[in-house]
Amino acid sequence: MKEVPDAIVCEGCDAVYQRQPLRRRQVARCARCGAELDRHAGEQGARVLPLTVASLILFAIANLFPIVEIQVKGLHSQTTLAGAVVVLSTEGMSPVALLVLATTILFPLLQLCILFYLLVPMARERKPAGFGILVRILQMLRPWGMIEVFLLGVLVAIVKLSSLAQVVAGPALWAFMGLTVLLTAVLSFNPRAFWEMALEPRPGQRK
Repeated sequence: MKEVPDAIVCEGCDAVYQRQPLRRRQVARCARCGAELDRHAGEQGARVLPLTVASLILFAIANLFPIVEIQVKGLHSQTTLAGAVVVLSTEGMSPVALLVLATTILFPLLQLCILFYLLVPMARERKPAGFGILVRILQMLRPWGMIEVFLLGVLVAIVKLSSLAQVVAGPALWAFMGLTVLLTAVLSFNPRAFWEMALEPRPGQRK
């Protein structure tokens, strides 16, 4: 097995070590303070793939169905996330509309699609094309997905509107709640684990 030629710094005492390849379920600890330095990715890929598929399904529901329905004196109004972006744009708030579009639709969808693209062939012990670039892009996108911030804003708005009108939660709102939980689990996946899986020798392959 090839050694990964980079260093790792202990978060407990700042000791510097040469990163070593680990076997399954193996954990590297600092010789000075005992803090955890690194651990093998294990079966993270196999666990994250079903969560990624479920997230994509909930993402589709969250964007295709209404978020809320507002009823005031017999009048009904409902909108989807894309509809909210269009309204913001037409109301002269194009920068806000672009920010909502990027952080709640484009970036989360791109993250999930990249994860799915990487995990499916790697589950079959194949390295996908563009592997290195996509892992780096995935890591760059991690801070920019803000679905949980959008969900919090929607819930605050519902609480405020509930005293003025009848507000009915739509399928998309429940989907957003589930998606927030799933994305927390999916995006906690350490991208470095991709490199470990890619460098790990397959059955019949020489070390």
